[in-house]
Amino acid sequence: MSLTQRLVPAYAQMLRALSGWLDKARDHDGAEGVMARRLVPDMLPLASQVRFACLQAQEATYRLGGEPVPPALDDLAREGREAGERPGSLADAQRRIAEALARLDAVAPGALDAGGDLPVTLEPGGGLVFDMATGDDYARDWALPQFYFHLVTAYAILRHHGVPLGKADYVPHMFAYLRPGSLPRS
Repeated sequence: MSLTQRLVPAYAQMLRALSGWLDKARDHDGAEGVMARRLVPDMLPLASQVRFACLQAQEATYRLGGEPVPPALDDLAREGREAGERPGSLADAQRRIAEALARLDAVAPGALDAGGDLPVTLEPGGGLVFDMATGDDYARDWALPQFYFHLVTAYAILRHHGVPLGKADYVPHMFAYLRPGSLPRS
């Protein structure tokens, strides 16, 4: 499976799921204060998790596409780091998800595939520098794990604060594969 086939659909379907979770949070609690919620005091809030998931999805498309990462993604990373003080609104989060989905929709078939052979250097902050020999290493060891970390953390924050999410909310894309008549009656 090519990098484009592996990453773009996974990012897009999970960002759509995240958008749905935020809609459920709004419907359950209203919009006030949701983005500032955390699991524990020393963990970044929901607002950070959403922004970092959007960042990871977009950043991978630039790095693996052989394009420079645009300054707008630096702004997104800064927003994520500063979200404890300025979490923004649910509408802000939905806008960031929509921007990430628009970027993913713009990725041409096969556009990331040659990036599997490119070296990737990451400087996530704090003086850390990671030199990965290939884009395949980057996708496997950083881009996907970081994306899913922030996604699952967002899910956990929402569940922890009472938003009624379940497995079907986490993988709504799976219902496209549901065998007719196999959905249990409840």
